[in-house]
Amino acid sequence: MGMAIAALGAVPVGRWLDRRGPWALMTLGSCLGTALLVAWSRVESLAGLYVIWTLMGLALAATLYEPAFGAVVRWFPLEHRDRALTIVTLAGALASTVFMPVEAWLVSHGGWRHALLVLAAVLAVLTIPPHAVVLRRQPPRLDRGSRGAPRGSGATLGAASRTPIFWALAAAFSIANFSTTAVTLHLIPYMVANGRSAVAMAAAIGWMGAMQIPGRLLFVAVTRRFGALGVTMTVFVAQAVGLALVALAPSLPGGLLLMVAVLGAANGMSTLARATTLAEVFGPAHYASIGGAVALGANGARAAGPLGAALLYQALGGYRPVFWTLAGALVAVGAAVALAARERGPVAA
Repeated sequence: MGMAIAALGAVPVGRWLDRRGPWALMTLGSCLGTALLVAWSRVESLAGLYVIWTLMGLALAATLYEPAFGAVVRWFPLEHRDRALTIVTLAGALASTVFMPVEAWLVSHGGWRHALLVLAAVLAVLTIPPHAVVLRRQPPRLDRGSRGAPRGSGATLGAASRTPIFWALAAAFSIANFSTTAVTLHLIPYMVANGRSAVAMAAAIGWMGAMQIPGRLLFVAVTRRFGALGVTMTVFVAQAVGLALVALAPSLPGGLLLMVAVLGAANGMSTLARATTLAEVFGPAHYASIGGAVALGANGARAAGPLGAALLYQALGGYRPVFWTLAGALVAVGAAVALAARERGPVAA
């Protein structure tokens, strides 16, 4: 529910960022997230939990990757933009690695209500003051980037939506996010049914998150040579290979380790690819609106992934056909992005 509301909020959030900047939105979103964590610690009913997470979707839309990417793209000139985006995504990749053990320790020592209060305090201290102080003004308008393009240049959302590359990228990132959440939720029952322990598979999922960091560093290194759009086409194929390894993991020697390495790295690259590719293709002027429109499908697919994969499981009669189907879909959308990129001309502002 939270991710679905965040997806619906992506487009208005993007328009707000393009017109008014990130200060008020991200500061209020941090305050809302903190207040909702406190409310969650006091919830007494299932209905109350759903109300809190419906509102939490608004906080997610106002504070997570899409508004952060929008702020970075507007703030930094071209020669520093990719480095800044990389730092943001590397920090995001550490979120589960750092906080899941902390949360487990807090729950074991004081219960989940106490843990939520501690996390609310952490969230308040680490997000509200930086957003309120650092993002006080509209990002500076630098006249020219390193390649001589006007800083304010770029396609509007309307112009972008009339191009095949926009729709190819939107579809590809949606299927990629659907696949990522489907694997995250369904990998444990799939592998347990094939003789693996649930504890080992939970650890494997944690390591998949950790592998996002080298994946993103590799993406940056390769992008410098081939460009973000060129590398992004191969990211979808890499995710398809990872899903194929998921299907083969129970019978393939070393399949589990290969799956963790390939799928984790590819998933990490996908998040950074979305930020850098949209900025490269459509420019910075209306980046947040365009990114929000793409996030509408991508985050909506993330919200639909667990249930959608369960429905595919019932329709196809098992997990292996599900993973093979998703791998095939990723190859198809990767090819669609490649074809659209070949036909791409200049996008009118």
